[in-house]
Amino acid sequence: MTKPKGISILSGGLDCTVATSIYSNDYDLTAITFNYGQQSLDQEIKHAKLICEELNMKHVIIDLPWLKDISNSSLTNDEEIPEIEESDLDNYDVAIETAKSVWVPARNTVFCSIALAYAESIKADIIIVGWDYEEAITFPDNSKEYLNAFNETIKYGSFDNIEIKAPLIDMNKVEIVKKGVNVNAPMHLSYSCYMGTEEHCGSCESCKRRRRAFVQANIVDHTNYIK
Repeated sequence: MTKPKGISILSGGLDCTVATSIYSNDYDLTAITFNYGQQSLDQEIKHAKLICEELNMKHVIIDLPWLKDISNSSLTNDEEIPEIEESDLDNYDVAIETAKSVWVPARNTVFCSIALAYAESIKADIIIVGWDYEEAITFPDNSKEYLNAFNETIKYGSFDNIEIKAPLIDMNKVEIVKKGVNVNAPMHLSYSCYMGTEEHCGSCESCKRRRRAFVQANIVDHTNYIK
């Protein structure tokens, strides 16, 4: 029996790896990794490829050089990416400043629009994203409201019945790690670091949230951290 088709927006990160794994057995998936000049690009591509091999997915890289050209994000320029203390991870004022520093203009809107075009072209039914509750606190384009709004836009902007699936939308990182174990997600192949170093830096907010989640979930973390 032929499986329905799906698109995964896959950076190689923890969240999208778990989200994609939830659907990997039931859909014929094509994963898209976007190149927008981010410092972690090489590692994202490397780990996304490993995840695609593990989950038997096609992997496509789409270049968006113009997105770097219009971005003031520390992810794409020479500005220092903020480091954060673990004690400040739940401090909204500190976290929102970090979020503003790494914010790439309309990134998820751009990604989802391109993924929608790709989904139409191959007659896919779903687009999978790793948006979650914890990151939605500081990133508006990770929220349930944004998800619902974009799915409503698809109804008016496409002939096809395509839906964005965000299975982690109500979860924090601890719950995501536990879910990853339940669905046998290759979390050990995922890469979360903003810095783009071979091993996770252990200092950026993304690394801190990843490490804390495994510790609080009481799940073995196979990640190597520099600090």
